[in-house]
Amino acid sequence: MIPAHIERARQGIEPAMVKRLPSGWVLMANSQFLPGYCILFADPVKPSLNDLNTDERAQFLHDMAIVGDAILTATGAERINYAILGNSEPCLHAHICPRFANEDENYRHGLPWSYPQMQAAEYQFNELDHGELRERILAQIERLI
Repeated sequence: MIPAHIERARQGIEPAMVKRLPSGWVLMANSQFLPGYCILFADPVKPSLNDLNTDERAQFLHDMAIVGDAILTATGAERINYAILGNSEPCLHAHICPRFANEDENYRHGLPWSYPQMQAAEYQFNELDHGELRERILAQIERLI
């Protein structure tokens, strides 16, 4: 699934694409239940952070932090959570997820995908509902790089 997102981004046909950065592609996450949730996909594709050399690793982590700063400003979030997992999809990608002060107490201290609404159709990324936020995030990234 992840390589398909990367290939569509390379072709310029990925609807959720925000921007190409030196280490990879920034895309809006499929679920926008937490508005502004993005994923940074490494390109070239690598299995994990440990498969990058020192310079590539520094660039990926730098890009990840820039995206976090951009999301923080664009959304007014309280904080940003970062997660690099890879157990299900062995392709390096970082979840960059805004967290908000008004989140449900039952979920706000857990993983963002613990919300039952994360998979609800009404929160899936689409241009009409999320294009303006994507543009605000893009503007902030471009201001920071």
